[in-house]
Amino acid sequence: MFIYTVQPGDSLFVIGAKFGISIDQIRMANGLVETNIVPGQALLIPLYTYTVQPGDSFYSIARQAFVSAESLQRANPAITPGNMRPGMKMTIPELPTKPITALGYYTLRNPQLDQELINDFAPYATYLAFFEYHFSSDGSLSELNDLTAVQTAWRRRVPPLMTVTNLTETGFSPSLAHQVLNQPDARKNLIENIFLTISRKGYAGVNIDFEQIMEEDRDLFSGFLRQLKERLQPSGYVLTVAVPPKTNENIAWLKGYDYGGIGSASDLMFIMTYDWHHGTSEPGPVAPINEVRQTIQFALGQVPKQKIILGFPLYGYNWTLPYEPGTVYPGIANQDAVQLAMKHQAPIQYEKQYESPFFKYTDEQGKRHIVWFEDARSIGKKLLLMREYDLDGGGVWQLTLSFPQGTWLLTKFFRVRKV
Repeated sequence: MFIYTVQPGDSLFVIGAKFGISIDQIRMANGLVETNIVPGQALLIPLYTYTVQPGDSFYSIARQAFVSAESLQRANPAITPGNMRPGMKMTIPELPTKPITALGYYTLRNPQLDQELINDFAPYATYLAFFEYHFSSDGSLSELNDLTAVQTAWRRRVPPLMTVTNLTETGFSPSLAHQVLNQPDARKNLIENIFLTISRKGYAGVNIDFEQIMEEDRDLFSGFLRQLKERLQPSGYVLTVAVPPKTNENIAWLKGYDYGGIGSASDLMFIMTYDWHHGTSEPGPVAPINEVRQTIQFALGQVPKQKIILGFPLYGYNWTLPYEPGTVYPGIANQDAVQLAMKHQAPIQYEKQYESPFFKYTDEQGKRHIVWFEDARSIGKKLLLMREYDLDGGGVWQLTLSFPQGTWLLTKFFRVRKV
């Protein structure tokens, strides 16, 4: 497969004719309902053969296919940069597949829908982390209607994980985490309740998603994870932990997370490499490639690479302009962002510095907007980082957010490990 960026004057018919592929194949691979594509839109073309276009170079074709110019040359020895002409057919070399651990978060809906979606996602996941269990200040846990989901996951050979979070009605609560971590009885009670829930409901383990941990609770949080691991390990249960992205130890609001301590206590550490810009920040890229790279480099100095799961966002944000501090701007699924650009016929721009797409439009009320999101190009660049640093795993928040190109990208770069 390769990625084609829509040019002014293009239509699906024109693109199909360029590459010898049907409109229906393009629509299916990209989840398109409408056909009114816009300039700058990234379309995944599911072919192993590329037809050279005017203005192409070995480098530009290699970039579109996420391979090196050298490997493209080796796959096409009869074609050189000097004799390459429009209309020539070039073979896109396959990447050597690498097994990875793939973790997908899934927010439970209802038993029938859960069963259908888990069946769809199962071939592309090693673990599914079901969202979400809440805890109280005494260490007690909420309930969740998850038995159908757990059973379906096991039938499809995808061990399910229960996600335990400090998310409350008003957002993530550092004070709730602080209360439990600082009370030995509550901490012990929470650990025991997690163990009993795993045992009773048939989970394979747990995903701990405690966000906004205070700096003063740094060692307590790592200690809690060690205690939890000691309780789970004899029964063979898995401990995974979600952490925010850190590029160094001097970021004040992230000092509550000791990568080294968390990594040593857990089986897998899911790094949420996204939300550098978010619903309450000024507009900007959600997961800029430079920040993601720096996070990987920092993490590798603290945690073995076989424990690192690199997190990918299947969403972006839609800001109304001018930006107003204190306003909460809505998130938007990647595919919904593309459909919004198509609806308003807003050209999609791509910021190479961040490897991130964005577009601007004016809504029906005359308000201006800017949307930053992720597409096949930006996700592909992050998958290349996983290969570059030989990371053992990748994961997404979250699977119910539509991104039809994701499975094509995943299977181009990797082979999903099953346990």
